[in-house]
Amino acid sequence: MSVEEILKSGKYHLIDVREPMELEMDGEIESAVNIPLGELEDRKQEVEQLDGPKIFFCRSGNRSGKALEFFKSENMSDIYNGGGYSDVKHTLENL
Repeated sequence: MSVEEILKSGKYHLIDVREPMELEMDGEIESAVNIPLGELEDRKQEVEQLDGPKIFFCRSGNRSGKALEFFKSENMSDIYNGGGYSDVKHTLENL
């Protein structure tokens, strides 16, 4: 299943791994949970408790890829790299 298909389904969790200052500068997606990449390990349980698909995103897709690698190493499934903030925002606006 593609990220776009998951977003169209309406059943997902968005996890923004950017730093809080980036959200202030660039904007944010209201329904997304902000867990900066450097806090993922400490807040792992928070992500594990979310039911359904989890889509990580950041500014460009690099950090969200690292988040995906981390959770794959923790044997988590139903996780996706949404890429950059503007990509996710654009897809949501055009559903």
